[in-house]
Amino acid sequence: MKYFPLRNSDIQISRIALGTWVFGGTHWGGSKQTDCIKAVHAAIDLGINLIDTAPIYGAGISETIIGKAIQNKRSKVILANKCGLLGKGKNITNNLTAKSIFTEIEGSLQRLKTDYIDIYQCHWPDPNTPLKETMTALAELKKQGKIRYIGVSNFNNELLEEAEQYAEITTLQNHYSILDREIETNALPYCRKHNINVLCYGPLAGGILSGKYTEPPTLEGSDARNFFYKYYKGEKFEQVTKLLEKLREFKRPLNQIAINWLLAQSGVSSVLVGARNAEQVKQNVEATTWTLSDNEIKIIKQNTIC
Repeated sequence: MKYFPLRNSDIQISRIALGTWVFGGTHWGGSKQTDCIKAVHAAIDLGINLIDTAPIYGAGISETIIGKAIQNKRSKVILANKCGLLGKGKNITNNLTAKSIFTEIEGSLQRLKTDYIDIYQCHWPDPNTPLKETMTALAELKKQGKIRYIGVSNFNNELLEEAEQYAEITTLQNHYSILDREIETNALPYCRKHNINVLCYGPLAGGILSGKYTEPPTLEGSDARNFFYKYYKGEKFEQVTKLLEKLREFKRPLNQIAINWLLAQSGVSSVLVGARNAEQVKQNVEATTWTLSDNEIKIIKQNTIC
């Protein structure tokens, strides 16, 4: 495993991180707890030290599973967690008030069976709460030792700039993949300039970049691929299929191509990849053992769907 020295910190994070939305059992068709625990153990054994979760993932289920999995392994793990999304199913509200943050972290610490979180992130912006209140609350948690570093997720440049007025922002976690490249024209250049570490989620665009779908899948109404991604039906699906045909010429696993491409992008610190089981973790980690050629990167750029 390769590691990245997190700027403005005293820690190094693995270039591949374990994303655990699927552990929550909602939005992704469910998962077995035993498989999830084995996935965490496999990740740690393979050198992954960054594990990302959130209380909204299955109303605390993901955190609870991780808490069980990392017992006696806490020192090997950099825990990235989030706050600010409350509710279940489709009834989700944004709440980054100080009161809510102080309540949320206590529940997270209990479920994770730890007394501190390494990177604590605002999950999504809350337009109804002043950023000063949010960042001041996070700074207080840092002062108390309950969190080590402050991060934000899904923030644009304007919000990043404002947030930095009230607290030191160590990480930005935003959506980034071969298919979704908006970050390249805004947040990524900003973070390079201001020494903010970028964590990328959604590298496989919900799994479609793994090549597992030969035709548009039939998804349950609550499945995240219905509302979070735009490539699972109609013309977009056909466009992705043609792109994957080009990528297959590289003679590498498609999931690894997608991950490897992100690792090659300037400013990217770590790529968060979800996994249902240990075998998927192993397959994803293999992406760090080789490098795309300049010509392959050029081909991807020429055929990108944005």
